[in-house]
Amino acid sequence: MSTSFYTPVEDIPRIHQRVRNVYRSGKLKSIEYRREQIAQVGYLLKDNEQRFIDAMLTDLGRPAQETIFFDFAAVYIDVKTAYDNVAKWTKPERATFNLNFFVMNPRLRPEPKGVVLAIAPFNAPVFMLLGPLIGAIAGGNAVVLKPSEQSPGVAKLFAELVPKYLDQDLFHVINGGIPETTRVLELPWDHIIYTGNGRVARIISAAAAKHLTPTTLELGGKNPVVIDPKCDVELAARRILWGRTCNAGQVCLAPEYVLLPESFQDTFVQALKDVYRSFYPHGPKDSDSFCRIVTEAHTARIKDLIDRTKGTVVFGGDADVAERYVAPTVVKDVRPDDPLMEGEIFGPVLLLVPVKDVDEALEIINSKDHPLAIYAFSSDQAFLDKVFDNTESGAAVANEVVISIGVPGLPMGGVGASGHGYFTGKHMFDEFTHLRVSLNNPGWVDKIAFGFRFPPYKPEKEKQLRALSPSLPPRPSEKKHTSMIGSCI
Repeated sequence: MSTSFYTPVEDIPRIHQRVRNVYRSGKLKSIEYRREQIAQVGYLLKDNEQRFIDAMLTDLGRPAQETIFFDFAAVYIDVKTAYDNVAKWTKPERATFNLNFFVMNPRLRPEPKGVVLAIAPFNAPVFMLLGPLIGAIAGGNAVVLKPSEQSPGVAKLFAELVPKYLDQDLFHVINGGIPETTRVLELPWDHIIYTGNGRVARIISAAAAKHLTPTTLELGGKNPVVIDPKCDVELAARRILWGRTCNAGQVCLAPEYVLLPESFQDTFVQALKDVYRSFYPHGPKDSDSFCRIVTEAHTARIKDLIDRTKGTVVFGGDADVAERYVAPTVVKDVRPDDPLMEGEIFGPVLLLVPVKDVDEALEIINSKDHPLAIYAFSSDQAFLDKVFDNTESGAAVANEVVISIGVPGLPMGGVGASGHGYFTGKHMFDEFTHLRVSLNNPGWVDKIAFGFRFPPYKPEKEKQLRALSPSLPPRPSEKKHTSMIGSCI
């Protein structure tokens, strides 16, 4: 792969300093200018849709419809939401009324953090770069964008288009691999947002910690599905197989493994076979509806996992490393200690893990890191409640997979090893702003209310001091307190 479009390492500190200097000029204090730049992000994409479709076909072998679904729609939603609401989001808020302090006019004002570094992945290279950019602009920040070097066609497009559509002083693209990214991370930023894997996230977190830089990390994970055998099996099979094979499984919210009763496994396998044939009637390898793996190295990694499994391959299982192809694959009778269960596969391989009951399913889920999403298929609300109330994840989704990120008002974000912080909409604006508190206390207040704080301290002032503290809620009864302790033990 050519690296001629990479940013020279020696230019990176100059870019960083230039962006910081222009940010300090206050250019983005204007809400109208923010709205103008947000709109320009939308037209950067709209005017060049076909070029991005072609680039992702080259980089990922991705069908156009998947690019429109995963990358374009989400960006347009964020553009529209931020453009329409940024004036409201940035308005100061009054603090909760308190009789002791209301005359001081206490307020909270969202203010920008400063200069943001956004590091995007290869699998949704447009949305995962432009989404944070929109949120950061809405918050009044300058941004340096680092596209993934593993999607070079898209990275080159961003390097060309960002300076054409956006303020060239406030928004820059840095392209490159490990040396360039290492140099970028040596510099102080006011916020870093990264989407990718846990290994790289630890490197980024360590670099950020040196400057006490806050981070947003979206790290995916091994997302489980719990199936009630009384569910609509055809619907579950169709949605789950789609979620596992779209973008060739390279989706952070994709379902990875299905926990289902052993007696129901063959029924579900047959439903998956039927869906597979309807998706790819002439086979997936020559289908224009199936993507490719991003690199030969990733392809070889997935192939090795399939080769080492102790489960039974139901269909698929073949891979062509040179063509970056891994067939849609279902493996049944997978045990929790199988090589395929070790970490996130990030490929089109769906695992069926038989369990004796839902309690065993929950034990398996809770024995692993918290995933980005947990899915459950059932028409029984008690079943869904049991799954979701006894697990932890970024999202808890019933009878659907993947698409929660596209629902306006629902952010994407993980917990624990699946990351922290939020993507999309108002929640992303909040990531890139801090609440600056303010109050303005008139001088006369000291004469009638707050003069007690000044020395010399006298006993008669204590009553006024105590008046600042509210009364406590009723004390819990000793009997009730003892009962609660006993139930926990």
